[in-house]
Amino acid sequence: MQPTRLPSDWPLVLLALGLTTFGVSMVYSAGQTDVPTFVAGIWRTQLVWFFLGLGMAYAISRTSVRLLEWGSLPVYLGSTFLLLLLVFIGKGAGTAASTKSWLAIGGVRLGQPSELAKIAVVLMLARVLSAQRIAPTSLFGLWRPALIVLVPWLLIMAQPDLGTGIVFIGIFFAMLFWSGVSWPLLLMAASPAISLILAFSTGAWGMWFFLLLALIYWKWPGWLEGATLVGANLVMGVLAPLLWDKLNPYQQKRLLVFLDPSADPRASGYHVIQSQVAIGSGGFFGKGFTEGSQKRLNFLPEQQTDFIYAVVGEELGFLGVMLALGLFCVLLLRTTRIAARSSNPFASLVAFGLTAAWFTHILVNVGMTIGLMPITGIPLPFFSYGGSFMLSCWIGVGILVLISAEGRGQADGLVI
Repeated sequence: MQPTRLPSDWPLVLLALGLTTFGVSMVYSAGQTDVPTFVAGIWRTQLVWFFLGLGMAYAISRTSVRLLEWGSLPVYLGSTFLLLLLVFIGKGAGTAASTKSWLAIGGVRLGQPSELAKIAVVLMLARVLSAQRIAPTSLFGLWRPALIVLVPWLLIMAQPDLGTGIVFIGIFFAMLFWSGVSWPLLLMAASPAISLILAFSTGAWGMWFFLLLALIYWKWPGWLEGATLVGANLVMGVLAPLLWDKLNPYQQKRLLVFLDPSADPRASGYHVIQSQVAIGSGGFFGKGFTEGSQKRLNFLPEQQTDFIYAVVGEELGFLGVMLALGLFCVLLLRTTRIAARSSNPFASLVAFGLTAAWFTHILVNVGMTIGLMPITGIPLPFFSYGGSFMLSCWIGVGILVLISAEGRGQADGLVI
């Protein structure tokens, strides 16, 4: 009689459990302040969300990739409908009180549909891209995947939620790359956004436009696509100064503070300055668990969510942040390996899409706490406080365990 095998990716599960334990510990520490606040008890709520997520991950890991592919369209349509509802009935919270990111009934916030939308977009993009026998070779051939991302992205930007919008862009380009789209085509597709960013410097935009013309000449996408590219980049170059004038003063300050936090140290630059002070003061070994002075005095803003990485740096020092980053690196390497080993094109794209989502979160969150990225209010996977985000992270783990099991067959299962 053949032994029963449990096809579970235990290295992935243990990595996720280790990161979650680390994260919940830091959420607990974030609540230990000299003047007690509501943050003191939220680690218990985070544990509840973790166990709910763990249960959902287990349930998903016991389904099949075929069911996942079949359900991608209903999940995508459902999440898009929820995002549309937010335009009319969405609520804000905390420092994002002016946004419409939370779905609430009777004054009780139920969650952020954008977290479900990330997974839904990954599934739907994978379904569309895997259905194509060859990767798109022209800009016009990207219209289907672009439309899948564009609809929820526009609804999210209407909230507005720039951080989540950046994650969608990261997912889009990463999955196109994994599907086989060439890097010159990806660069040309991204060129209008690059022009919009660089147009605030005439010299930088001029150099970029010259390089773009050289790329178009080298790859020659055709008269129509080439003209469309040039026109789109010229329009972005003209619109950038006009869009700058349309921004509210506080929005302009946020962008200026990204370049020089000392330009507005008591307002827009306060967050990043306090975060840098906290991380820098931790030194090599840190000040000790729960003993961070910036955190205890409530100088560190949103220390339980967006700036929880700064708590790690202050209390656990260089060793602590390297441990966190090391665990994240191993996690991303593991999920990329799952994507590479899967023989199912849909499953492989889903695995890489989830990897790209986590990578974007880590890159932007860590970057903004040390001043290398603008502050956009984006959480750190498995660390930042938030029920919807914790659920989405563990749903992702469940999907990856499922893909890993079906990709490996039963060969690497554990004998029971």
